[in-house]
Amino acid sequence: MEYIQDNIDDELKNLEDSEDIQEDDSDEPKETYVFSEPLYLLKLDYSQETFYATNPETNIGRSDFVIVPTRYGEDIARVMGSVKSPINCTPRDVVQIIRKATAHDLQRFEENKKKEEEAERVFKEKVELHQFEMKFIGCHYLLEEPKLIFFFSADTRIDFRKLVRDLVSVFRVRIELRQIGVRDESRITGGLGSCGRPFCCHAINDKFKPVSIRMAKEQGLSLNSLKISGQCGRLLCCLAYEHDWYKEAKKNLPEAGVSFYYDNAIFKIIEVNPLTEIIVLAGDDGRVLNIPAKRLEKENDKWRIKN
Repeated sequence: MEYIQDNIDDELKNLEDSEDIQEDDSDEPKETYVFSEPLYLLKLDYSQETFYATNPETNIGRSDFVIVPTRYGEDIARVMGSVKSPINCTPRDVVQIIRKATAHDLQRFEENKKKEEEAERVFKEKVELHQFEMKFIGCHYLLEEPKLIFFFSADTRIDFRKLVRDLVSVFRVRIELRQIGVRDESRITGGLGSCGRPFCCHAINDKFKPVSIRMAKEQGLSLNSLKISGQCGRLLCCLAYEHDWYKEAKKNLPEAGVSFYYDNAIFKIIEVNPLTEIIVLAGDDGRVLNIPAKRLEKENDKWRIKN
């Protein structure tokens, strides 16, 4: 039984994000920042990455396109709307919009999309030629720089220098190959989750904090890897999205395992549901009670049922 449990624990651990997980459980107020206004949320259509930008001299509306510096180089981005309270962002993360995209920029943007279809074909052909175990995810021509980016996934690290030389000889521009993880792949390609809605990372927010098994435990979910993992094979993004709510809601609720005397029996809390605010108690006389959380109170650091 111990061997089986170890295998289950290892399987669950593999679902967690690989980066170090540091959860902030302190009740100290978070640092607040002052941002320039107006502040906009922008998205790169080809990678589904979002970031914040500002330019007080430009009249910008939702669904407009703008030219901005990105981590790949100067490029075109879509305006998702104005923002009052940015998420996981500091003032130094905000970029300056260079200008609003012109009709000529938009025409080149559409032309590049057609060129990217040919680039995909060539990339797959060259990968097959070199017999690399690489999965093509997407590619993109930067609008303001002679640069072509390819996104791919692979199970191992790959020395693709020969592939880069081949691609440079074909396209005559700077080539950048970016190996991405499973979460990034899902963010770019999109799809429907087990809830029937588009992936959170694709449609809602790409800046979730790392997801841990602890988040699933605190939300009272079954630790069945098939039920708490997404199409990417990692823990569901929504576990992190909802974790703060559950953590706050449980502050005023007792923990499972707490025991106290009530109605001539010793009762133990076996389940706490923050959503319904129902507490399930099991008595040593065989009784099981479902009571509203508001009937419990903490007195002298001990829980009891109000009379």
